[in-house]
Formats: sequence, C-alpha cells, structure tokens
Amino acid sequence: MRTGIANLPLHSGRVPKWLFEKMVKLAREIIYLLVWEKGRKKLLENLADPFWFQAFGCVLGFDWHSSGITTTVCGAIKEALKDIGQEIGVFMVGGKGKTALKTPEEIYQLGEKFSLSVSPIDLIKVSRLTAKVDNSCLQDGFQIYHHTLIFTKEGLWGVIQQGMNPSTGWARRYHWLQGENMNFVNEPHSGIVSDWRGEILNLVAKESKGARKVITEISKDSPDKVWKELKNIKELTLPSHHWIRGVWIDENHLKRSLEEIYSSQPENFEDLLLVKGVGAKTLRALALISELLYGEKVSRRDPARYSFAHGGKDGHPYPVDKKTYQNSIEFLKEAVNKAKLGNREKLNALKRLSLWSERL
Repeated sequence: MRTGIANLPLHSGRVPKWLFEKMVKLAREIIYLLVWEKGRKKLLENLADPFWFQAFGCVLGFDWHSSGITTTVCGAIKEALKDIGQEIGVFMVGGKGKTALKTPEEIYQLGEKFSLSVSPIDLIKVSRLTAKVDNSCLQDGFQIYHHTLIFTKEGLWGVIQQGMNPSTGWARRYHWLQGENMNFVNEPHSGIVSDWRGEILNLVAKESKGARKVITEISKDSPDKVWKELKNIKELTLPSHHWIRGVWIDENHLKRSLEEIYSSQPENFEDLLLVKGVGAKTLRALALISELLYGEKVSRRDPARYSFAHGGKDGHPYPVDKKTYQNSIEFLKEAVNKAKLGNREKLNALKRLSLWSERL
C-alpha cells in the first residue's frame, strides 16, 4: 500500500561532501542497529512512514523542509547498504534522474550476486507499477524524478519516490510498503497528509473502478476505432474546467501507444499500466473517452495532508555541529560492536532514554 505523501519546497544547491560522508556513516550505524534490534521488516515500515523518514533526515543533519531531504537521505542509505547490505539482508536500488532508469539493471545484478528468495522479475514489476501509479494514474501535477526501491532478501519491499511541480515550487514524496492484500490500482494508499490541493485525475480512487474497467476494454479495441472516437470528442467544445485539452495530446505518440496496447491485449488495468508507452497522456485520452462516451467518470479527489539532533545543512535551526555528529557515529558504532559480543549496556541505555522521552 502507499503509506503516505510529504509535500516539500523545491530547494537548489548540493549537500557538502563532508556532510554527506558523515550522513552515510551515521545512517549505516542507525540502520544496522535498527535491524539488529527490530528486524528488517521494521526498517522498511519506518522508511515507509513519511514522518519517521523526515525525522531521520533531521537526525542526519539535513534540512527538515527541503525537497533535497528525499534524494540525499536515500542516497546516504544506498551508500550505507553497500557496506552492510549483504550482512543484514537489505538492499536499495534506484535514485535520482537517470539513476532511477537503471533500477531493473541494479535488481538483476543484486539477484545474480546474492541469494535472494524473491524473483528479480517480481521486484521489477513492483518498481514499474509504483512509478506508473504515482506518475500516470495519480495525475496531481508532480512528475516523478526520483525513485528508489528498498527490499529484503526474503522479498519484503518498500518504495520512496518524489515528483516535482516547477509551477508551484513544490515537490511531493510518495511512500509505499508491501501490503498483505496488495492492490496497486485501487486505493493503494492507507493515509496521506498534505496541505496542497489541485485539480487532478485520480485513476486509482475507488470511485474510478468503473472507469478502470472501461478504459481496459477500450484499450483492447482497434486503434483506428479508438482514434476515431477521440477525434469526435476533440471536435466538441469542452467546458473550461475540464482536466484535458486537445492540445495536450501528441497524436503520433498516442497512435503508437494504442497500437502497442492492442497487440498486448491486457487482461486488466494493472496489465495495461505495464504496457510500454502507456503514460499519463495515453491514460488521460482513454479516461476522456470513458467519461464522455461511456459515462464512467474518473475521480478528481486528491488523496494527499521534526526534530533536530545535529543542526541543518543551511544552518537552521543552527549549523551542523561536527564534533557532536562524530560522537554520535562513534557511540552507535561502539554500541553495535559491543552488542555483537554480548555487551548490551549502551543499547539498554538508549532504550531507557527512549522510554524516558516517551513519558515526557
């Protein structure tokens, strides 16, 4: 299920090299300790929680309200897992921009290198579907530019991805976590928090169930027939508030997509999303036919609603304290190493501190 969404202002600039190196070291110790104490599943559950992820970024010394927290923290986690991934049985693939496109290749490489209980093909399907849902089925104005998949050797998985909306100056982060009765195309999220609202197209809302069925059936019709229906619609004078305009449709691309779909004959909406070339514009066109010609309306409901330990990259609320940061790394590293030898004194101290904080 999709477990949450976070909206963040777009910030430019890069994280300093010295800070990123420390972020990797501290992330490595925290992840190791968390898996050691709570298990791999708990790590994925925490990363799927947008509030925990945000707090984790604050602990690592990054801006609490910057879009960069997503790409940088995921980058630090990925680097940390290169050192300890095999030992703890947790791996991360993907990243920002072109790196995200290499996700299938990275999955295959890890599958060949390590003994996994999950098929790389299944993980690639998860990667493609989660990206398609947030980028094409939930057309909320945010285009995905960052995609990471984190998974365990048993096959448990989570996804963290982020989209950009240059016109508003905001980014939106999407969290996913493998659910027991996973349905990628019908209310995949369990809770979303966001102050941003806009005019959207939501093909994964429960109200869009009929439209999804009709769209799938339409897609299996002859491309010439579908194109003829769409041309008839384009000649109509659509209301000014409608979510699709004729100018948005690239005729050549759409024709190629329809031909690809027709040759694939998808059995359901999920299979339709996996057809090469099916993106936001193709789905908008098919949704328009579904609504205007077949009466199956598509939902326009937007499903979307910390603390500091070491300072922040931009000096807010105060500059990163390098000495304190290094002390934190050393403390956790020593705690983990001693715990391996049976000495849990430092780990028990951390637990007592946590309980004391909860009481406060």
